[in-house]
Amino acid sequence: MTVAAPLATSREAPLLPPDDPFYTTPPGIDALAPGTVVRSRPVEIALFGVIRQQITAWQLLYRTCDLDGTPEVSVTTVLLPWGAPPRPRPLVSFHCAIDAVAPQCFPSYALRRGAWTIGSIAPLELPIIAMALEQGWAVSVPDHEGSGGRFGAAREPGYRALDGIRAALDFAPTALVPTTSVALWGYSGGGLATAWAAELAAEYAPELNIVGAVAGSPVGDPAAAFVRLNGGWFAGFPAAFVAGLRQAYPELDPVLHDHLDARFRDLLGEAEVRSTFALLLRFARRDVTRHLRAGMAELLAEPVLRRVLADIEPGTRAPAAPLLIVQGVNDEVIAVADIDAHVRRYQQAGATVRYLRVRRGSHLPLEFLVVPAVLDWLTDRFAGRRAPIGTCTVDSVARSPRALRTHLAFARLVLRMVAGLPITGPGAASGERAGLCRGDSERPYVVDDAAIAVEC
Repeated sequence: MTVAAPLATSREAPLLPPDDPFYTTPPGIDALAPGTVVRSRPVEIALFGVIRQQITAWQLLYRTCDLDGTPEVSVTTVLLPWGAPPRPRPLVSFHCAIDAVAPQCFPSYALRRGAWTIGSIAPLELPIIAMALEQGWAVSVPDHEGSGGRFGAAREPGYRALDGIRAALDFAPTALVPTTSVALWGYSGGGLATAWAAELAAEYAPELNIVGAVAGSPVGDPAAAFVRLNGGWFAGFPAAFVAGLRQAYPELDPVLHDHLDARFRDLLGEAEVRSTFALLLRFARRDVTRHLRAGMAELLAEPVLRRVLADIEPGTRAPAAPLLIVQGVNDEVIAVADIDAHVRRYQQAGATVRYLRVRRGSHLPLEFLVVPAVLDWLTDRFAGRRAPIGTCTVDSVARSPRALRTHLAFARLVLRMVAGLPITGPGAASGERAGLCRGDSERPYVVDDAAIAVEC
């Protein structure tokens, strides 16, 4: 049933997903197996929509499902290093911190050449994706919020990510095989999506060879985050969360109508069309309690809302694959206590968890500072090495010699991206982490230095 579409170029700006026929659900979707590719097209990737990147990329429309198991379609952007020969290689499912409802923030739009990217997070994460490509890995970047931007919904980010992996493995041009080693990676809202995918994988997609998952600052307790961020500089995140949840849980609408005044309900409508950073500016310091007919306690006591908040809390299942969870001790957006509790739930359920707590580094910078440790951890998982366990608290993840070398490589990579030079895998002239190498088939990666970027 796969239908190929022509190359989408930058001669004209790409259409937003609601206006783009590529995203249209075809008839008969119910009869397809999860992960079936129904439409594909090559696309051009660009840094902030402007600087064309020499990265091989396709978009796949595939069958997946929502939180209730109802069939739907979603899109993933699949990337390979430029000029990479068709051969088996590990696959990373990278989950962007979309953190918005608006379609201009979906990675399938925001990573494309010609896209209007101001205010979206995905373009900021493109260099991290490029670092994964530099290792010779393939990358799948799913629109894990779905076509409706259902930010915060339970389970379905995991379904979309896992079905996006199935689609990428089944897409012939990638030359991936069913036994491909797969890793999950995401930060903040993308870390929450990673947690859902890791929790659901063994039951929903047991055939996938998922060897590890990295969840950075994965929210932990969405209800607590809503209350804590309300009225502060990051109050836009709770607003986007509510806007996304009422898309996924229609039963919330009567509750919100009863408790919120018309002004805040109108603001929620704005939250559905604003980009992430525009939301933060619009809602900065806005206190929802000033718009409640009763108090916050009365709102949170509503039975419908309590059921939804219980449904969206991750950590109730033990992922089968090893986990690396990273959290800033002094994070200004996600409370370390919430992630501590999330990790304890996993540990009590029997999961294999390495928990890295970092004293220095605020929320967004930490995503970039931890890249060396993540690359080393994923390399070890692809090599089949035993995953470490336990909690480790460090002052910094950026001061070891190995981390500094990788950060220098990252800086050189960004300069190459700004220059529009090819993003290639190891062994090419532009490869920065030459210590990571591979053979002709999917053999384990080896590291030239036994020391990892962070030790404790």
